[in-house]
Parts: sequence; structure tokens; C-alpha cells
Amino acid sequence: MDNQEKLVVIWTSRDRDVALQMAFLYTINSKLRGWWEDVTFVVWGPSAKILSIDEELQLFIPKMQEEGVKVKACRKCADNLGVTEKLENMGIEVIYMGEPLTEYLKEGRKVLTI
Repeated sequence: MDNQEKLVVIWTSRDRDVALQMAFLYTINSKLRGWWEDVTFVVWGPSAKILSIDEELQLFIPKMQEEGVKVKACRKCADNLGVTEKLENMGIEVIYMGEPLTEYLKEGRKVLTI
């Protein structure tokens, strides 16, 4: 698969409206409508905290996964915020994201930071 068909959405904002009205909608629709062949959604920084406590936001994670979106979170951030276990219990792959992000960029994937 061409790396031009791979999208990485990095969600860093703690603003729930940004999550609901942009990050989650675009990510899910990217797969539903076939805009991108390969979609990865990364929970990074303050977004990890709000996701760990907001039940409405949590409902979107299985929806993304059902559509084939790979959902990951930054382990360092999750550990710092004390939410690693909650994220893992949602089925999110919690890993150190510095190296994967570097690889995504070097591969030429499209990266959208929200």
C-alpha cells in the first residue's frame, strides 16, 4: 500500500468539542467513506486524561476500531497522567510513540495533529 494512502491522526487537545466535532468524526469517516486505506488514531498528551474520564468520548473508541482504525496512545503521557490502565482496558495499544511517529513521518504518511 502506498504511504500516500496512510493517515495518522494525532489527538492532543483536552477540548471535548474538538474531539467530538473534528478528531473523531474525521477519523471514523475516513474509514467509513474510504478516504484513506489505512488510518491510525493516536491519543497523546492531555487527550489521554479526558478520554479516561469522559464516557461519551470513550464510546467512539470501539466504533473506530470496528471500522479498522488502529487506536494507539502515548505510554509516557498515559503513565504521567495515571491513565495507562484505563486506556488499555478500552483496547487501546499504549506504547511509547516517539519512534513510531518518527517512522510515520519518514515513511511519508499524512499526519494530522489536532
